[in-house]
Amino acid sequence: MRRVCVFDVNETLLDLKGLDKHFVTIFGDSSLRKAWFAQFLQSALVTTATNSYRKFGDIGVGALEMLAARQGVRLVEEHRSLIRDGMRHLPAHPDVRESLENLRRAGIRMATLTNSTEEVAEAQLKNADIREYFEQVLSADTVHRLKPAPEAYHMAASKLGLSIDRVRLVAAHAWDIAGALRAGCAAAFVARPGMVLDPLFERPDVVGTDLREVSSEILRRET
Repeated sequence: MRRVCVFDVNETLLDLKGLDKHFVTIFGDSSLRKAWFAQFLQSALVTTATNSYRKFGDIGVGALEMLAARQGVRLVEEHRSLIRDGMRHLPAHPDVRESLENLRRAGIRMATLTNSTEEVAEAQLKNADIREYFEQVLSADTVHRLKPAPEAYHMAASKLGLSIDRVRLVAAHAWDIAGALRAGCAAAFVARPGMVLDPLFERPDVVGTDLREVSSEILRRET
């Protein structure tokens, strides 16, 4: 039986560069978007490690507050709204639609699994015009345990009616790959620019420089 491909959303499918113009508006520097997202992920991991769940969007606003404090910038509600709304309107990476189309044509089942709420993820995928490819949009918010906690991956398997070993997580984040493998999933790493695997954890059997390479290797293995 073929595995179901379950995709991470932010950075894996959607390009955070879509937020750069908002960071110019707020901070005068688009490069600070990377510092913000790094803080965002760090704070999310802290909530998971300390078992103090917060919605992913709230963590993102908190990370923005921290970045503003470091930069000596006073945030106003308009700034927070720019980032919240911007996250809902991120473009898909150029390789995404072609890759998803190839997987769908081959009969590969696909879903998404994100730390964003289901409502936000639905909006993101619809606005990026790729919602049609996924049979389910799954959120770690359902179990109040953000990835890479194992509960998120097990929830996805359960919702899809699968044993955990029939799930393949596709992600551009080493921590997400590590979490999926530790939970019992297969995994595929999309090595987008600047993304590398963590040498302290098991290496997935599928690795590619972009989603085209990854989807081609998945098809080779699954079909």
